[in-house]
Amino acid sequence: MKLNNRRTVLVGLAFLSICAFWQMYDNVVPLILTRTFHMNESLSGVIMAADNILALFLLPYFGALSDRTDTRIGKRMPYILFGTGCAVVLLNILPMLDNSYYAAPTPAKQAAFVVILGLLLIAMGTYRSPAVALMPDVTPKPLRSKANAIINLMGAVGGIIYLGIAAAAYPNSKTEGLAHVDYQLLFVVVSAIMFTAVGALFLTIKEPELTARNRALEEKHPEWNLAEDDGSGGEVLPTEVKKSLGFLLASIALWFIGYNGITTWFTTYVAEVMGQGLGGASTCLLIATAGAIVSYIPIGVLASKIGRKKTIQGGIILLASCFGLGYFLTTTSKVITPVMFVVFALVGLAWAAINVNSLPMVVEMCKGSDIGKFTGYYYTASMAAQVVTPVLAGTLMRAIDYRILFPYAAFFVLMSFMTMLMVRHGDSRTGAKTGLEAYEEMDS
Repeated sequence: MKLNNRRTVLVGLAFLSICAFWQMYDNVVPLILTRTFHMNESLSGVIMAADNILALFLLPYFGALSDRTDTRIGKRMPYILFGTGCAVVLLNILPMLDNSYYAAPTPAKQAAFVVILGLLLIAMGTYRSPAVALMPDVTPKPLRSKANAIINLMGAVGGIIYLGIAAAAYPNSKTEGLAHVDYQLLFVVVSAIMFTAVGALFLTIKEPELTARNRALEEKHPEWNLAEDDGSGGEVLPTEVKKSLGFLLASIALWFIGYNGITTWFTTYVAEVMGQGLGGASTCLLIATAGAIVSYIPIGVLASKIGRKKTIQGGIILLASCFGLGYFLTTTSKVITPVMFVVFALVGLAWAAINVNSLPMVVEMCKGSDIGKFTGYYYTASMAAQVVTPVLAGTLMRAIDYRILFPYAAFFVLMSFMTMLMVRHGDSRTGAKTGLEAYEEMDS
């Protein structure tokens, strides 16, 4: 049994569009809120956290709703098309309101911007779980770690495409000294990326046919299934599987608390503790991202050989160790050294080992009909962590010392190792080939 590499890349186009959007959202919207609308950092921070708060409710709801959907174009595709269509329209209204408010400020325009932003976040929330659930729908369980590696890689490509466009269109030479920057072009380009990617997905992936074929294959391998049908179209998890799921979701929340504490506060931390500027901090985070990108596919292959759980546990140990080294390096030096770059590259590798395998472990515990709901569980755990950790880490840094950041992150990551010890289900290991052979077309 071999992974259909081309099909997985095409399925990953939905995630590419999502990641391109969020990369732009995180980079541009705070600038608009603080510079055009002159909101303070606390208020703009609350607005920026709204996407994670909404995700706690929207992702599991629409994931489960798509499980129960049955249309001519599939279970997930209606949500992907509708959500993307609404997002593309709403996305292009934001810069118009931004420019209009700068030219002639009124409270009504500011309120309209916040309302449109809220509707945009809802639109994005309607299709993230269905988009992610599409991969397990069309991929056999033993191959999902490899497939998820490719999906993650596609998401990284979406972020890189955005960053490249932003760097080319808005260099410092064009924006320095301007009282207001018009971001309309950037919003148009990102919405075009989203429209094109999802359009290509719809034209090339015939969801009902592929889902039916994958379900027929899984019916021939009942040993892959951990859930039992309750006779009503739903699934009943055995007690031991349910226990494993609970500990796995706790692990996901814990390592996201640690990791996102670093990604949220690292730039401020470096400025306060080391006296370094944005450039050095950004380089470290960029190297971590690059380390993750080059690790995604090899990690997927590794997991198919030694198992997902062992791969995740190795990633946890490496990530906690890197955070420990990060504390030592940043508190004993006032400059960012090449050793720090190496450590952050290893952070990326460790995060890839965790990230590639965690979602497949969650969906491994369901039989197939509830993939969207289980995907929603995953994102509920991760989004809850991302709501909590900026506030918790920031409070501790203010109350104790900025230097608490790395020990804080290492502690929560190590706690996730303890909960992972209690996970007994959701693993999968097959005798995968190495290199590109592992990605030949799956036999039909």
